[in-house]
Amino acid sequence: MLEVLAFTTPNSLKVPIALEEMGLDYRLIPVNLRQGEQKTEDFRGLNPNAKVPVLIDRHAGPGAQDVVLGESAAILVYLAEKSGKLLPKEGIQRGKVFEQLFFHASGLSPAFLQAFYLTLQSSPDPEAKARALGEVDRVLGVLNHYLELHPYVAGDAFSIADIAHFGWIWRHQAIGASLDKFPFVARWYEEVSTRPAVVTAIKKTVALAQ
Repeated sequence: MLEVLAFTTPNSLKVPIALEEMGLDYRLIPVNLRQGEQKTEDFRGLNPNAKVPVLIDRHAGPGAQDVVLGESAAILVYLAEKSGKLLPKEGIQRGKVFEQLFFHASGLSPAFLQAFYLTLQSSPDPEAKARALGEVDRVLGVLNHYLELHPYVAGDAFSIADIAHFGWIWRHQAIGASLDKFPFVARWYEEVSTRPAVVTAIKKTVALAQ
């Protein structure tokens, strides 16, 4: 049984989307970040970085040990290789998926995260907020270029790279960003957000905070 320790966060959302798309059975276990449950000794035993999501694959490792993984991108790759779905097995197509995963980790995710932190401040510095949103626009511009050339971020097929990007772009309105200047991102976002697996995953993830 696959267990996912998560909360209503962009990074958490990626994992149930992948699991729904892959048709794998799983159980979502809420970790209430508002109450600091990610800082408990038990949770840190699973992820010393004290962040969600965490995936537990029971009795899947050598000697029937549990596999425990943090970091959403690592979880996506693990699930793709476990299921044989959403990640090409070889060649340039596989390389393009990893290119997008690394761009997400080094560019898009940090930009969105910085803007998100500023929205949490009661009186954010206007110049700092403008710089943060400027960086969000920059990375969205890069993504728009890829999506002008192909229907999905890593080529012609939906992949775990699309799931990785969608997690944060799902929250673009919450940080004050807009997709109006990025028509190809907007087209992609509309399509991905209406996929049945994505709709189900969003509903389940949002319910973790209720």
